[in-house]
Amino acid sequence: MLSRVQLKRIPNCRQFSVVSRVCKWNDIPLAPPDKILGISEAFVKDTNAKKVNLGVGAYRDNSGKPIVFDSVKSAEAKLLETETEKEYTGIIGNKNFQKVVRNFIFNNSGKDANGAKLIDANRIVTSQTISGTGSLRVIADFLNRFNSAKKIYVPKPTWANHIAVFTDAGISAEYYDYYNKEINNLDYDKLKKSLANADEGSVVLLHACCHNPTGMDLTSEQWDEVLSIVQQKKLFPLIDMAYQGFASGNPYKDIGLIRRLNELVVSGDISTYALCQSFAKNMGLYGERTGSISIVTESAEHTTAIESQLKKLIRPMYSSPPIHGSKIVETIFADESLYNAWLSDLDQVVSRLNTVRTKLYEKLDKSNYNWDHLLKQRGMFVYTGLSAEQVIELREKYSVYATEDGRFSISGINDNNVDYLADAMNQVVNK
Repeated sequence: MLSRVQLKRIPNCRQFSVVSRVCKWNDIPLAPPDKILGISEAFVKDTNAKKVNLGVGAYRDNSGKPIVFDSVKSAEAKLLETETEKEYTGIIGNKNFQKVVRNFIFNNSGKDANGAKLIDANRIVTSQTISGTGSLRVIADFLNRFNSAKKIYVPKPTWANHIAVFTDAGISAEYYDYYNKEINNLDYDKLKKSLANADEGSVVLLHACCHNPTGMDLTSEQWDEVLSIVQQKKLFPLIDMAYQGFASGNPYKDIGLIRRLNELVVSGDISTYALCQSFAKNMGLYGERTGSISIVTESAEHTTAIESQLKKLIRPMYSSPPIHGSKIVETIFADESLYNAWLSDLDQVVSRLNTVRTKLYEKLDKSNYNWDHLLKQRGMFVYTGLSAEQVIELREKYSVYATEDGRFSISGINDNNVDYLADAMNQVVNK
């Protein structure tokens, strides 16, 4: 047993009432709450009956309740009858899920000839991951191991977790200009200039559609110009696609960037890129944590090597991904009626979001503030342009909870609270 004197010599170890118990931990400081999840925690504690949660990006219906897609319920019912085992899947998921993802995204279900060529040439490695965040972390670790560049450029602003994911994996992150809050619009000239000044060979993060948090996407012509800069600077494109389908209601209309990249690879203008994707939003599989990472490679030989290293990386991380969500995805894509039902479910969700967006806009006072940018934005969010002080006032006076950058998750708006919310927003803007 250690004496009191010996215990005092142990650094960063606090004395307890039983001195013989030696502390095994250094002092651990209290971490700040997650900026988004902390909002939900504060919302739950609020006793105001009129409180509104506009923080977390998860869909809610017009009653303010979470849903399960009818197509997903039907797929689960089918699985209940046909599923015979709950065995582990492979380290990078099962081959059928990989095939479904590649056909869905790169072949565009038979509509992208360039994507089909890449698949046929065995130039795409696909791994199931633990949803979108998991796919980002896997590619971050992979790039840290095998990419000579240790820097990634992300749009300013971007999803709050992007910076943490990459810096924790050892990749330094810098911003490129994207949005101008003073005019509530895309800052396209600065975007091009900042990418043109990026370090050659670095990684660049691009949002495929429904840019989070601004909801402002590039046109096809603008994407062509940006991709021209990517080629000139030899940047490695990393595509984050969390909201496929939420721009138009149709998942195939939302991947113009992917089709353009496939074209550039086939033509030899770029050699490789990577894509992180999730079924959390467009199938409502939030808690199932079902996503993927795909890497378009330079050759079939590179594919074999990259796949082997992905397996080596993932094995000590989480060994293999969960299977229930991936089986739902496979079941839906294997059954034409379920597949069409899913497309209909997704379209209805996006239609409601667009209706809510319009209703909120119509109820806002335009006399002292121009709200037109709300109608230009797409996806699950509106980037209001409100200041942090105004957002805090909304929270403290009206129990309206949102991130302090002014991003509102519009799925939290419904017929029961849209008038209250619009009035609160008018109050803080027009005071």
